[in-house]
Amino acid sequence: MAIAAAAAGVVLIGHAKHTRMLIPLSGGLLIGVALFGLIPDLVPDLGWARGLGLVAAGYLLLQGLDRFVFPVCPSCAHDHSHESCAEPLHGFAGPLLFAIAVHASIDGWGLVAVQRGAESAATETGLAAALLLHKIPEGLALGAILRASVDRERTALALCAAVEMATLAGGAAGLWLTPSGWLHYPLAIAAGTFLFLGVHAVDSVWKRRGTRPAFIPAIAGAAGAALLQQGLRLVVR
Repeated sequence: MAIAAAAAGVVLIGHAKHTRMLIPLSGGLLIGVALFGLIPDLVPDLGWARGLGLVAAGYLLLQGLDRFVFPVCPSCAHDHSHESCAEPLHGFAGPLLFAIAVHASIDGWGLVAVQRGAESAATETGLAAALLLHKIPEGLALGAILRASVDRERTALALCAAVEMATLAGGAAGLWLTPSGWLHYPLAIAAGTFLFLGVHAVDSVWKRRGTRPAFIPAIAGAAGAALLQQGLRLVVR
């Protein structure tokens, strides 16, 4: 599901007419996944202070790397020459792949844990369906942003497939290792990186194109992710 959605994002953004809309839309999807999917799941186990602190740590980690180590978001800088960019979001690929790999591996681990602890087959199936469907906004955002970050469509497709295979690695780990509460910690940091990348994807379009082309698709993406995830949460309950 995730690889198919990512492939759709890669192919769609390969057409110039879709690029302006899909980059902020994908940024909004990442923001929506973090705000309405990951963070609400983390807070009951970690608490508001610890959970939001770890999310902030993930955000600030990328911000620190961006400022002091290497430019995660060079296209967002005021002194950056946008016209010279070969890719609209160059610099995003590494951090995005890391965040998705963490998220995907914990998705796989969590799915195995749920199947082991589910009280009924209906609960097990419902939670599995929720996991699969939430892969749609994640995959679409991954494919679109990654394609805007690398120079070749084939490279983007291969990277999308490789990083989403971390779901299987996480599931395999869950079969052999007891699920643990510490999994929430890297997931919270990944949520912070989602927020950073989503905000800066929108920001890059805002600086190039203005307010409406950036924020209308971004709001639509965030709202779509929110509706999907909150709706799935209600169905599972």
